[in-house]
Amino acid sequence: MTTPAPLLLSNHTNGVLTLTLNRPEQFNALSEELLAALQEQLDAVAQDNAVRCVVLAAAGRAFCAGHDLKQMRANPDERYYQKLFAQCGRVMQSIVNLPVPVIAKVQGTATAAGCQLVASCDLAIASDSAKFAVSGINVGLFCSTPAVALSRNVTSKKAFEMLITGQFISAADAADQGLINQAVAPDQLDAAVDALVQAICAKSPVAVHTGKAMYHRQRAMNLSDAYDYAGQVMARNMMAEDVAEGIDAFIQKRPPVWKGR
Repeated sequence: MTTPAPLLLSNHTNGVLTLTLNRPEQFNALSEELLAALQEQLDAVAQDNAVRCVVLAAAGRAFCAGHDLKQMRANPDERYYQKLFAQCGRVMQSIVNLPVPVIAKVQGTATAAGCQLVASCDLAIASDSAKFAVSGINVGLFCSTPAVALSRNVTSKKAFEMLITGQFISAADAADQGLINQAVAPDQLDAAVDALVQAICAKSPVAVHTGKAMYHRQRAMNLSDAYDYAGQVMARNMMAEDVAEGIDAFIQKRPPVWKGR
């Protein structure tokens, strides 16, 4: 009997954890089982100090086609749907709340909750052949949960246009609108992601952890509260050994040696 392939592939090399969605025949649709596998990995990463960065990739032609519509139609119950969307929301929030940056490596189409997945990542680089849409409206379903992440990335009018029309935008448009950081030629995708990963891993782990948590938290605050909070975080950050090392290295014109504390 053939053992089924894992829904999520995991590879940890030199502090970089690559998680690869592995339902290529289903365009990496987010089934309950795939969401559970993602949640398990994200929970583990949150406790693993050896991980410096996470890359979220996908196998096959599509990055992610959103929720598994066949699975959803097989369970026509409102309580089931509430549970499913809550499960998906936990995954998206876990990405945001992870101590380390998460980079979406988008090689193909990302639609609905797949677009939400890209928007939930801290950074994203896509092949210039990739396309993005929140297309639930085309089957009578407004993409309400994807709207949460999408509207926190792109301008309000563009987000609503995507949500209300279901139309695709190109990778170039996605970069212009802030959904992704870069659109590159397909044969340059690996190199572009690797360059971003190395730029992050070269920095102090203390600064990266502090910065990611601070950045996302302050976005929900008003201006005055954000400055008060940022000042407190920066003062605490100044007390880290890595900051002393970094400043000394700068003054002495030498590379810093990070201690991670």
